[in-house]
Amino acid sequence: MEKTAIVLGATGLTGRHLVEELLRNKNYTKVTLFSRSKFGSEHPKLEEYLVDVLELENCKDNFKAHDVFCCIGTTKTKTPDKTLYKKIDYGIPVTAAKLAAKNGAECFVVISAMGADANSRIFYNRTKGEMEQDVMEKNIPNIYIFRPALIVGDREEKRFFEKVAMHAFKLFNFILVGNLKKYRSVKSQNIAKAMMQVANFWYSGPIIKSDKINELAAKYDDRD
Repeated sequence: MEKTAIVLGATGLTGRHLVEELLRNKNYTKVTLFSRSKFGSEHPKLEEYLVDVLELENCKDNFKAHDVFCCIGTTKTKTPDKTLYKKIDYGIPVTAAKLAAKNGAECFVVISAMGADANSRIFYNRTKGEMEQDVMEKNIPNIYIFRPALIVGDREEKRFFEKVAMHAFKLFNFILVGNLKKYRSVKSQNIAKAMMQVANFWYSGPIIKSDKINELAAKYDDRD
């Protein structure tokens, strides 16, 4: 089956890997990106719209694809203003899901975070939880919400405390077994592969944590 895809957050750590996987995958004939900056490479299947992703409603006529992937997210350090933080981490995914439902998308995949809880007293966890809740209410046949623990990979911007945590998680991943597997760090490449796996092969979902992300990535590698 020939499919089309939309990616939000294509220039980020996970988004870039996802776009590369989509471009390699023969199932997809077109990959559309909505972002503020160019992806940085060209491909016959690649279509780019340079837009303000906080104003996705303005792109509703072009926001059409079989599969929609949302890899957008910020951090408390990068976006200390809570109003702007919510516009990014809640507003963009929910608007994308709304447009995806309106335009007949078959699958919507979004990256959330471990600890997401709409009833949490912690603003950041509550924002993610509210986003998940409102995305799930949209009329899309298949919705998958990824809740990774720490995402590891080579970022352009260096986050000191995150780098320290990455090294710590590498040391402790091997002792996180059984029910603790969900706390394991997960590579950005594995998230991208797992997103591809659920979009192309049925999965019960909708919530997918770090341990399942790694399992799904391995399945995608086996099929590749």
